[in-house]
Amino acid sequence: MLKLVRLFIFLSLTTSLIHAADIKSIGVPYIENYPKSVYASGNQNWSIAKDNKGVMYFGNAEGLLTFDGKYWQKYQMPNRQIVRSVATDQNGKIYTGGFGEFGYWAYLNNKLSYKSLTSLLPKGVKVSDEIWKIYVDRDRVIFQSFSRIFIYKNEKIEIIKAPSSFLFLHKVNNRYLIEVLDKGLFELSGSKLIYIPNSDKLGKQGILSILPYKQNGLIIGTSKNGLFTYDGKNFTPLLTPANNYLKTFQLNNGVKLLDKYYAYGTILNGLIIIDENGTVVQRINKSSGLQNNTVLSIYADNEQNLWTGLDNGIDRIELNSPLYFYFDKTGQFGTVYSSIIFKDKIYLGTNQGLFYSYWSKNSELVPFNFRLIPNSQGQVWELAILNNELICGHNNGTFKVVGDQITWISTISGGWTIKKSSSNPNYFIQGTYIGLSLYKNTPAGLKFSNKILGFGEPSRFIEQDHKGDIWVAHAYKGLYKLTLNSDYTKVNSTKYFDERNGLPGNYNINIFNLENRIVFSSDRGFYTYDELSNKFTPYDVLNKSLGSFATSNKIISAGNRKYWFIDHGKTSLVSFSEPGKIEIDSNQFSLLDGRMVQYYENISQISNAIYLISVDDGFVIYNSTLNQSIQKRKLPAVLIRRIEDITDKYFTISETGNSSSETEIPNSRNNIRISFALPYYRQAKIKFQYYLEGYSKDWSDWSIATQKDFTNLSSGTYTFKVRAKLDDTSVSDTTSFEFTILRPWYLSNLAILIYLVLVIIIVIFGKRAYETKLKRDSQKISDKLKAEQDEILRQEAEVNEKQIIKLQTEKLQAELASKNRELANSAMTLVYKNELLQKLSGEITKLKDESGKKLSEDQTRKIQKVINDGMNDERDWNLFENSFNEAHESFFKKLKAQHPDLVPNDLKLCAYLRMNMSSKEMSSLLNISLRGVEIRRYRLRKKLEVPHDKNLTEFLMEL
Repeated sequence: MLKLVRLFIFLSLTTSLIHAADIKSIGVPYIENYPKSVYASGNQNWSIAKDNKGVMYFGNAEGLLTFDGKYWQKYQMPNRQIVRSVATDQNGKIYTGGFGEFGYWAYLNNKLSYKSLTSLLPKGVKVSDEIWKIYVDRDRVIFQSFSRIFIYKNEKIEIIKAPSSFLFLHKVNNRYLIEVLDKGLFELSGSKLIYIPNSDKLGKQGILSILPYKQNGLIIGTSKNGLFTYDGKNFTPLLTPANNYLKTFQLNNGVKLLDKYYAYGTILNGLIIIDENGTVVQRINKSSGLQNNTVLSIYADNEQNLWTGLDNGIDRIELNSPLYFYFDKTGQFGTVYSSIIFKDKIYLGTNQGLFYSYWSKNSELVPFNFRLIPNSQGQVWELAILNNELICGHNNGTFKVVGDQITWISTISGGWTIKKSSSNPNYFIQGTYIGLSLYKNTPAGLKFSNKILGFGEPSRFIEQDHKGDIWVAHAYKGLYKLTLNSDYTKVNSTKYFDERNGLPGNYNINIFNLENRIVFSSDRGFYTYDELSNKFTPYDVLNKSLGSFATSNKIISAGNRKYWFIDHGKTSLVSFSEPGKIEIDSNQFSLLDGRMVQYYENISQISNAIYLISVDDGFVIYNSTLNQSIQKRKLPAVLIRRIEDITDKYFTISETGNSSSETEIPNSRNNIRISFALPYYRQAKIKFQYYLEGYSKDWSDWSIATQKDFTNLSSGTYTFKVRAKLDDTSVSDTTSFEFTILRPWYLSNLAILIYLVLVIIIVIFGKRAYETKLKRDSQKISDKLKAEQDEILRQEAEVNEKQIIKLQTEKLQAELASKNRELANSAMTLVYKNELLQKLSGEITKLKDESGKKLSEDQTRKIQKVINDGMNDERDWNLFENSFNEAHESFFKKLKAQHPDLVPNDLKLCAYLRMNMSSKEMSSLLNISLRGVEIRRYRLRKKLEVPHDKNLTEFLMEL
């Protein structure tokens, strides 16, 4: 976070302030602090370097630190040595040196690993002190300690011994200069040290910085003798105020900035930045934002960042920043509500009073010294320049400010805001605690005229429309439109507006003039007023264009059709310069978020490009021309910094996704996290967009997230693509990282080979088994066919047999029917015979002699005996019985077997009943009366034990 405290600097309004390549003396640039709690390593940082990918490296008390803009990483030396020096080459190697050790770091198996070079030293030679400097010089690397210089080239090391002790080796363009203590300054040419004449004039206190100077010269910084310039022949002290400062606070290191500035770090009081003439343009120490006053290392990168390695922490200073800061952390003047520059002074209106300090126009750097203007104690609400006069709206009234004095021009309390009348340029209307006040412009200056009668509400915001009506926003609740009389002394009519008129509410409705149109802000967006309908309607065109800033509670004119929109602490600069197009710039002002007094934000314009912004405890200077030069820079590529296995525990697969080596991940570890960063260090809003080819369907939404998890990835080759967007405008090139999720073990090449062999074996044995089964099935089929044929034959035989049996049955039935007919015929013949005989017997009894008398019994007895014998002839019965048995399957045998007590007459009756003969027929055959037949039937039922409900004939037929 930004830690800026009270600065002692001077400001300059010369035309050079507007040039993009200048470092300004207005406040101090943005300083970003990286305490050890952030980078999680040692306090001291002895050296700084940057590689060609944009990654920063720091030689730290606990090892090598890397920083990519998002992630810090620490790597320890073999024996945990302090890393005193660090340098990078174009091949991605990072050279480091410490006590008794030097070597380089490079990616091995996708992880940054250290390789010592001390093993290449000649036999018997050891490094017995610290390596303080490392320089990459084309195909060789130079390591320097206080006793030797080691030159590494082609896997060999050449040693250059010091005539006496060395101090530090310095690289200036393509020259290497080093101080030999007590002897002077030498140049390393190849592997030889060449003395530079007259360098003894630099003294014996130590040369700690040598930098290129104008016209191929050198500027040399010493520890206690200050600065010298060297033109190739003579060494000349640079007699400037900076010299005394560097002597007093002990210069320790230096770096050239922006081709014409020099930054020098000190041991005792931070750093200073000077121009080529030695004029101090910036003085930055702990009181102005550094974490520590001892600057152990200093480095300027290619993005106009000045990095400082401190005795405790790391700081980054944004050179040429569009925002320069002045903060009062001591609480000298309280909370700033308004600030302005008028003539040769800067004024701060605070809750404690009106403070001023001189605003210097010359190039001399002297500190601010803010003082309270007498009799200004209390709340200052507004500072405004009206007709070349500075007017102060105060809790106690309204004052005119002249230099360091104030005079009362109105005692009406609470001068919130004052505006020039659009209908009468000589009138000024002020909103106060108790209504409106009128001021007139006179030859003697601005004078209070009168309080406008008829309206006494607190008037926080006021605007005048094209009809001359005054719109007033109540301090807390309500909105009014006032119609004044012609001399502005009285309110003729007052209209109050609220939800009934279309407003979203009563609270926090503010009024602003935007492009000569009155607009009304609210928590639901901007509204406009329609006079015909007397209604407020949302200003949809503006609201849609502003996006999140549609709910802004403050609009401040920035000139040239530009306006500051402030949305509850967030700031944006909106341009309406192109018709039909609105440009919103908010990202670069994120440093101001929450720093201004809410609802009392104040930004005043100093020139066409410079603005003074009031913040809680100070002010900020914004220079828009500097921002334009920074935005034109090409973005670096996104770095894929880490690939981690997150399946069940965290494990680093690779520390770089930008190497050419192939990354393969086991299938069982197919849950990974990819971390990435944009090595862009200036204050900006960075968003990322990623796309996993082979997994995702499209690019993700833009997000500030710098890592992405992918879980349960199936086997295959994937390409992870990522790109960055800076401040919602510039988009970087796409960075790609390809990796492969291996197939599971059961789908590996060896497994597939085993599967192939097994398949071949299975095919062979399967073929044999199939052939055996085929034979067996063929046999089964043959057997089955044979069995089916046998079954068919058997079925045919059965059918034939059944047919024969049927025919036989039919024959037997025919024979039986024939016999039954014969039996019936025989029976009927017997019946007819007996009936005939009975008739004969009856007729015989009727015979008479010639005299008419019946014949005597003697005469008819023989004939009757013949008739009776004929009727009872057993031969007829025996013949009938045999025929009956043939037709009815030995009916009599069955009947006798079941009922042995039956007599022959009973058997005869049973036969006749089975043949279903009538009682008459049976009486004839049995030669008995019908009554006799019935009696016999009754007796037969009893003998046969026929149930009462059973017909005797049916019983015998079923037997």
